[in-house]
Amino acid sequence: MAGRLLVRFDFLGTQPMTTFLDAVTADHFDTEVLQQHWIPLARQDIDTAAVLRERLGVDFALAGDQVWETDEFLYFPVVADHQRGEAVERETIVFALGSEFLVTLQPAEHFVPFDKAVAKMRRTPALTGSAQGVMYALLWALNETSEQVIHATGVALAAVREEIETIIDGCDKRGGEIGAAELCGTMSRMNAAEQIVSRIQVTQLQLARAARHLTAHTPPEGRELDGLISTLIEDIDGVRQHAAVQHDKVRYLQQSVLTRSQMQQNQSVKALITITAVFLPPTLIAALYAWMPETHWRYGFPAASLMIVLAVVLPLYYVKKKGWLH
Repeated sequence: MAGRLLVRFDFLGTQPMTTFLDAVTADHFDTEVLQQHWIPLARQDIDTAAVLRERLGVDFALAGDQVWETDEFLYFPVVADHQRGEAVERETIVFALGSEFLVTLQPAEHFVPFDKAVAKMRRTPALTGSAQGVMYALLWALNETSEQVIHATGVALAAVREEIETIIDGCDKRGGEIGAAELCGTMSRMNAAEQIVSRIQVTQLQLARAARHLTAHTPPEGRELDGLISTLIEDIDGVRQHAAVQHDKVRYLQQSVLTRSQMQQNQSVKALITITAVFLPPTLIAALYAWMPETHWRYGFPAASLMIVLAVVLPLYYVKKKGWLH
């Protein structure tokens, strides 16, 4: 068995993989043991992909974006979000799980979210003894990455909560009225948060599906691994529920801002109606006054003035009674 593995890594070329694993593991971690079951394949590495297809039968083109099974491998695509600085990046990882080897098609040889998986396998070396154990560690790392993204999104929402409450109140810190630019900026940030949370929910569904398939393909002697996978499935569901809670929070805040925006529009319409109702009648009377025969009457001017006053006072009284001036 060991001889076969050494031959296999000879024809694949050990230098790129050794460089990758040495870069993300401690000096005392046995990278050769991990290499026996895990082959991280960079998406742009066409040459290595061709060798794997020829020697092991790994063909990621067959899987596409769905779970696919061949005689040699079972393929699981997972679209994962991970934090890079302040930005959240989205990458597709395709797992090809065989009886002896796990091949991961990923953006680069050193995919940062998998550092956690390597650290976990360093703490629990038994996971490196099988392709299923390695895949469990990688799925665990992606789930932890999702949790980090959700936590960061929650922190970002908490940071803008005060701003949202200010918008609901209708005035900024200086007492000025909130304008359309502030509303658009806040809505844009909340829409971005909603998109991230929605994508995490999709990722968790894909992780749960991969974990369930992994349980079905765990060898009978891997009873301890079955327990770890069961716990992982529960953790994945927990992160999914956390994402659902954050999604509800975002939707509630969005609805609050939209409600405030609609109230402002209604107030603007009421103000326009009030101005029209108060000033249009006296303006009309004043415009027609020059053409009225009563202008030659002795009391024509006082009568016209009284009509103008009544035309102002009566609509103003009506508007005030309706409460449109508040």
